[in-house]
Amino acid sequence: MKEWQMYIAGQWTGASSGETFDDFDPYSGELYAKIPKAGPEDVERVMAAAYKAREEWAATPPAVRGRKLMEAARLLEAKRSEFADILTHEGGSAFGKAMFEIDATVDLLYTAAGDAKLVMGETFHTNLGRFNMSVRKPRGTIVTISPWNFPLILSMYKIAYGLATGNTVVHKPSSETPAIGIKAAELFHEAGFPAGAMNVITGPGGALGDLLIADKRCSYVAVTGSTVTGRHVAETAARHFKQYYLELGGKNPLIILADADMEYAIKTTIMSAFLHQGEICMSADRIIVEEKIAEEFAAGLAEFTSHLPTGDPANQGTFIGPVINDNQIKVIQEHVSDAVKKGAKLLTGGSYEGRVYKPTVLKDIKPDMRIYYEETFGPVASVIPVKDEKEALAVANDTLYGLSSGIITSNYEKAMYLANGMEAGMVHVNSGTVDADSVVPFGGLKESGMGREGGRYSWEEFTDVRWLTMDIEKQKYPF
Repeated sequence: MKEWQMYIAGQWTGASSGETFDDFDPYSGELYAKIPKAGPEDVERVMAAAYKAREEWAATPPAVRGRKLMEAARLLEAKRSEFADILTHEGGSAFGKAMFEIDATVDLLYTAAGDAKLVMGETFHTNLGRFNMSVRKPRGTIVTISPWNFPLILSMYKIAYGLATGNTVVHKPSSETPAIGIKAAELFHEAGFPAGAMNVITGPGGALGDLLIADKRCSYVAVTGSTVTGRHVAETAARHFKQYYLELGGKNPLIILADADMEYAIKTTIMSAFLHQGEICMSADRIIVEEKIAEEFAAGLAEFTSHLPTGDPANQGTFIGPVINDNQIKVIQEHVSDAVKKGAKLLTGGSYEGRVYKPTVLKDIKPDMRIYYEETFGPVASVIPVKDEKEALAVANDTLYGLSSGIITSNYEKAMYLANGMEAGMVHVNSGTVDADSVVPFGGLKESGMGREGGRYSWEEFTDVRWLTMDIEKQKYPF
């Protein structure tokens, strides 16, 4: 058990009150760390530090910002095993998922480093004798809030691009995975970022986030989390006239047509539905299958699923580890039980040991079941047979969410019909629903959020655009 400290104004520090809260290993249930429990005094400290540093950091040449981000990337590469250990013992990440997340974060840091020099405006034609242009400026001090499921990369999307564009950052990691957020600060500290440029404050619940957002020195809020959290953040930010970015939940469809390669479709479903125990906003928990192959597909998926290695995420062979807490186990079990009670067929799984929920396949899911509409956030694949691609599209769009989607077919005419009709921010043809790239527009529609992050979409989010003119000739006035 380790006692961690927050990172404020370039210094490692506890909470002003001296209070801490407990951070548990989700697999063993043992106490993993003691974390500072910040209060109003700490919010004042961290916002003052970030606000004080904002002008100097904004004036730092983009090339210098980029070099420091590159150094942070190199440090993360050198510390892969340290970060993987935290992701495993704090967040329940299996070895493969932890390595994937770290490597993707390294790539993101390098990409943000290069993009520091790419922030640009535009010029516009005018009928007047002037230069007419837009310029982009850092927003100032931004507050970033991250989730517990991919706590490193989803924090870094915001931190890295916030810093690359000249903002100072106050980061609040999830109270379920605070240690990885604190560990991330170590990269920026050792890379030589100036005091106050990047800060980490920790504490449970939404009260701390509310204080950060309400602070007059906060100019922008970037959040990845549940739709419930996002709605609360949006309401709070709106009351204080703060702009925001939200990447929220999903009820993501994976459509499999009758001409799909069966083995490929099953393996794609496994990765889409069960990676990181299904605790991914992009997870495919609605598997929409053309009825000609639905029985064969469901049987094959259940057979493959029943042999997936489960248990201790510290074992490198484990694919399914623990879900994050007991409440999540309860939600998953309620969804599965409700579906079975209302007529769904349980093909495999449906039980748990400790916090390890066995990967589960359900068939014949109907709209009257909770699992049809509600986000499960667990290792459950729900197979929904449909007549054809038209019904598949109707079912795929029958949700309040619109984050990610996948289509498996060898018929490209049908693929384009489905892709164009999908109400989702991300559509992947002949691939699964779980995908990411540091330069693409990542984000969703409907209740899956607003705004985009990644590459230029991030630097557009983290900068203000301003209209600037310079008259070449003197204006002529009517007086």
